[in-house]
Amino acid sequence: MTHTLRPSPTALLNPRNDAIFKAIFTQDTDESRLALRSFLSAMIGKQVSNVELQPNEPATEILNQLQMSFDVSVIFDDGEKADIEIQNRQEDYDYACRAETQVARLLSTSSKKGSNWDSKKVYQISLLNFEFQKDDNSPFSWYTMRNERGLQLSDRLNVIFLDLIKIKSLLGTPISELSKAEKWGLYFAYADCENQQNYIRQITNTEEGIMAADFIVTTMSKEDAAWFRQNSIDTARRDYNTGMENALKRGAHQKAVEAARNLLAMGLGTYEQIAQAEGISLEEVQALAKENLSITDKYL
Repeated sequence: MTHTLRPSPTALLNPRNDAIFKAIFTQDTDESRLALRSFLSAMIGKQVSNVELQPNEPATEILNQLQMSFDVSVIFDDGEKADIEIQNRQEDYDYACRAETQVARLLSTSSKKGSNWDSKKVYQISLLNFEFQKDDNSPFSWYTMRNERGLQLSDRLNVIFLDLIKIKSLLGTPISELSKAEKWGLYFAYADCENQQNYIRQITNTEEGIMAADFIVTTMSKEDAAWFRQNSIDTARRDYNTGMENALKRGAHQKAVEAARNLLAMGLGTYEQIAQAEGISLEEVQALAKENLSITDKYL
């Protein structure tokens, strides 16, 4: 039997993976172009007949992708522009501000120089693989500039989020009741989930663009190089997440130690009570007590 990195003969790559997501929309093939037009049409609610990729994103072949931005930048035949991005984790920064800044930059670079302020619409479209607004159950959100009464200032700036966590609440919904954007969201959320393949196949069969995307993912899934790339990125991301979790634990532990030290200095509580209150070991509290005594003796 030939060795392969593919977990099973029917396993599919994760389309939420940066490199796979980018490959779906940026290859020089009919399937990729169809998938891109279909996805954009679904997200902005109008037919996109022609779209051109802008050559300002990293190549799909690059393996060290964890810290890179994988925006897919496009310009429509009517001059409108869009950036598409998959975001797999919530960072320390405010993602809403990031998206707002990105769309503002896109408008600034696309505005015409001349005697008036005429400019085409721009869109920042993000698929978020984390829960963005916990108090909003809608998986699809479209933001524009409006005042406190809901009156629109302009329709030039458009930020669109498709929440791949909230979209999971629609799993099992009759296909006829799903919007095109919801179908795309469910595809990205579950394409690589083997126990949901019957439902995903139903979605795929109703949309040519999703069918084209699935063809790309299925074809790439036969290549060991693609699995090596995905496994490398997954390993790097897990290492990063583990490092962050450990750093947070170390920070929390250090705060508990400092609190215990203060309680000892003030003579509040027994060693056992302080250990229980701060969630650290009795041995640590006893060591801190000896440390405090040593400091006191030094200044006597």
